[in-house]
Amino acid sequence: MLEHSLLYPLNTETRTALKLDGMWRFALDWNSEGDEKGWKDHIPGRDTIPVPASFQDFYTDKRIREFTGDMWYETDIVVPSFFKGSSVFLRFGAATHRAVVYINGEEVTRHEGGFLPFLADITEKARYGETNRIVVKINNELNETNIPCGLTITLSDGRKMVKPYFDFYNYSGLQRSVYLLALPHDSIEDIDLSYSVSEKEAAITYSVRTRGSGVVALSLSDESGREVASADGSEGVIHVKNPHLWQVGNGYLYTLKAMLRSGSELLDAYELPIGIREVRIDGENILLNGSPVYLKGFGKHEDSDIVGRGFNIGVMKRDFELMKWIGANSFRTSHYPYDEEIYRMADREGVLIIDEVPAVGLFESLANFFDAGTGKGAKSFFSKPTIPQLLEAHMRALEEMIVRDKNHPSVIAWSLLNEPESTDPNSYPYFKALFDKALELDVQKRPRTFAMEVNSSPTKCKCFQLCDFIALNRYYGWYILGGNEIDEAQKRFRAEMDEWEALHLNKPFIFSEYGADTVPSEHKLPSVMWSQEYQVEVLEMLHSVFDSYSFVKGEQVWAFADFQTTEGLMRVNGNKKGIFTRQRQPKDAAFLLRKRWLSLPVDYKS
Repeated sequence: MLEHSLLYPLNTETRTALKLDGMWRFALDWNSEGDEKGWKDHIPGRDTIPVPASFQDFYTDKRIREFTGDMWYETDIVVPSFFKGSSVFLRFGAATHRAVVYINGEEVTRHEGGFLPFLADITEKARYGETNRIVVKINNELNETNIPCGLTITLSDGRKMVKPYFDFYNYSGLQRSVYLLALPHDSIEDIDLSYSVSEKEAAITYSVRTRGSGVVALSLSDESGREVASADGSEGVIHVKNPHLWQVGNGYLYTLKAMLRSGSELLDAYELPIGIREVRIDGENILLNGSPVYLKGFGKHEDSDIVGRGFNIGVMKRDFELMKWIGANSFRTSHYPYDEEIYRMADREGVLIIDEVPAVGLFESLANFFDAGTGKGAKSFFSKPTIPQLLEAHMRALEEMIVRDKNHPSVIAWSLLNEPESTDPNSYPYFKALFDKALELDVQKRPRTFAMEVNSSPTKCKCFQLCDFIALNRYYGWYILGGNEIDEAQKRFRAEMDEWEALHLNKPFIFSEYGADTVPSEHKLPSVMWSQEYQVEVLEMLHSVFDSYSFVKGEQVWAFADFQTTEGLMRVNGNKKGIFTRQRQPKDAAFLLRKRWLSLPVDYKS
């Protein structure tokens, strides 16, 4: 397991978590001279920038927005004198895509992977009761040895530029909160939980990993604060009589308090909100607490005006209210793990999450959204010499995601890749290693899948057998036979579904992406592509196909809201497949989906 816990930062009787968000000093390293000139001690200039946020959309200079390379952040903090005697860490919610952290000019950690937390141990480096300078060097270049994949080129004037193999903007920087943590030396490091449930009793199997000495005790309280069960020891089973089960739309949360004691002394305490629920696949059904559930919802992005991919608590609230209004019960964290606050909100709201590792772009194309969607031929991505190094980074990101998110009741499944080149014969051992690793890491043994583009057909895909359920990204009526050929698109779509049906896989299928681009201002009768009317027609056609196959147990339209992408002839200032605009206002298709989803029972097609 990871050296350090990724437990959500909390203030408790024994722990202190100070948020360091705010305006940090900021400098772009245009000439790649920061290391040589000692920027780790103090960065030049007087520019400041908000943390958390992406850096790109604050500026009016296009060269800054498209900057590729090293960027430097700096802030001064006082480490309280009473922290001395504790284990002291800096915790970064994310730094996209790789970071080196310095305190008072000394390197304390480095991390690669832009969407998951990491810790810097500053216990021995901090100056207690004094001002300390924190400097972070972040690099946002893309390559084929880290996820998400892409290229970094050099223009004729010497500037670098990224060429993503994915269809979303390469927002970068300190995009999530930064904390200063003080933890006891003898502490709770991690908690693993799994569940077996019925209406009359639930069994919670637990394992608590600790550092140092001490004896573990646990207390479970309901939402009123009443203790309903307790246990002693670092491993065991907690039995709960007549439990309030965590359900879709009713995210009932208990509080599990873990305590580490030495005699009568409390060494450490940590409180974890938990939902008592069980997830499994049974034949063609996705079961929550033994009852079938039909997924209705979205592929989403962390993306909004001005702050880009930076976490925005107001946007999060609006998004959940819109999901409730439209009748959605689920979403996929396309195409990377989201900020922890979003999972905590989903836990409370009873929303189901398919959690996706940032493995997008494992299909060599600078227009992946178009090439994959139209079935363009593959290029043997998994035979590249960079694959061993890429797999290592992929496995590390997978472990970090599962360790961080495993105790969220909202997380019901893992998505291990999005639109990879699974037709390459060399793909199977790569995929097999990931699927095995996910099963090993997750004590709840959640279902595993990957989102398949149209090349990953029943006859060509080498890896779909590994999936516990099948997730299809399909754009019939848009990339395939759009406009006046929409009737032909439906025939071809049904022909593909008949091929899947003939395999008798006895597994649930979901559509993890489907839809059409729509410019909100465009209306035309009769419809044309890009008009609001055409988006509605495409969705109606696709839904009629979904409804024709009993093994289809979910639909997550692409996408929740319009989002920013790299510039290109196929994109009008971003991807416009949103059911809502980027400003979170409904398009016509939102009312179609609201009518449909509110009418579909939770156990539709069971």
